[in-house]
Amino acid sequence: MNRREVILTGIKPTGSPHLGNYIGAIRPALELARRSPEAHAMYFLADYHALTLVKDPVRFRDLCHELAATWIACGLDPERQVFYRQSDVPEVFELSWILSCSTSKGLMNRAHAYKAQVDRHTRVHTRVAGAVDVWDADAGDADARAADAGNGDARAADAVAKDGDARDTDTGGADAGVNMGLYSYPILMAADILLFQAKYVPVGRDQEQHIEIARDIAARFNRSFGDVLTLPLNLSDPSTAEIPGTDGRKMSKAYNNTIPLFGSREQLLRAIFGIKTDSSPPGAPKDPGTSLVFQIYRQFADGDRTETMRSRLVEGRITWKAAKEELFDLIDGLLERPRAVYEELMADRSRIDRLLEAGACTARELARPTMETVRQAVGR
Repeated sequence: MNRREVILTGIKPTGSPHLGNYIGAIRPALELARRSPEAHAMYFLADYHALTLVKDPVRFRDLCHELAATWIACGLDPERQVFYRQSDVPEVFELSWILSCSTSKGLMNRAHAYKAQVDRHTRVHTRVAGAVDVWDADAGDADARAADAGNGDARAADAVAKDGDARDTDTGGADAGVNMGLYSYPILMAADILLFQAKYVPVGRDQEQHIEIARDIAARFNRSFGDVLTLPLNLSDPSTAEIPGTDGRKMSKAYNNTIPLFGSREQLLRAIFGIKTDSSPPGAPKDPGTSLVFQIYRQFADGDRTETMRSRLVEGRITWKAAKEELFDLIDGLLERPRAVYEELMADRSRIDRLLEAGACTARELARPTMETVRQAVGR
């Protein structure tokens, strides 16, 4: 493998991309590749990660194509950067299993996504039933009994397993609603990263723990089998923007407050005119610091245009309606060419598949030395 440094970015297809995704993830990741021409810039669709959430196969395929088309339309060049689909690289899943065999359950218990799901279910159950929360104790007790059963009493082990299944159904138990994909998600993410000896992984603040877990997993493996895996570093940028949604909260599909990236012009206009504003009369001064319209505008406008808009708001020389119209014109103009590329790709999805398959061939070549070393290290 060429020992150039690897910068790896994973993209999970769980929803149609919006402006928040572009500002917070797509634009900075592509800019990082432009600033680091000496590195292997690798991007992948984390499609099997998405299976923990997306259960409709037709929607699943659509989301994968939408996301691939979005990144290419925004500037990802498959001729210069490695762009592949996770599920096309079987070495990822082989490494994931090997890593799982040396990863402690306790480490997985601390994963934020798993803990959040358990806490969410616990709160709902406690609120509905008015019961005392004892599930954490029960879960720990079940683990202890399962371990004891493993000492030789097969019937006891079977009883424990049945007891755990009964309490951990979708209708009860601290782990209700938790599938093993969600629980072991950090191991698969570690395999995504460690397979390519990635040195840098740009992630947002909400994903930093996954990089820490990947480092822990790699360090444990290296202690057992030698200095095999590179410990990755989180390449987070504290200045990376986070734009508000139309209601002022973080722009998120969960809040239904997004502005589509590649929807129709009509959808874009409707979303922008849905941005929440205060009741300032037309000629009154307006505070740019609290204006959602301005916070979004400044992420797309150059310095001069931003300052002009700021002055007009402060001096009361622009209405909210006019400000939204200018925001629409700005974003619509910037997206005109990328939107055309996106629509062209979505009209020929076989082309998207071919690009991803070609990227997977390159990714597998880059992965081969790591897997050969890992197999040799474990005695394969």
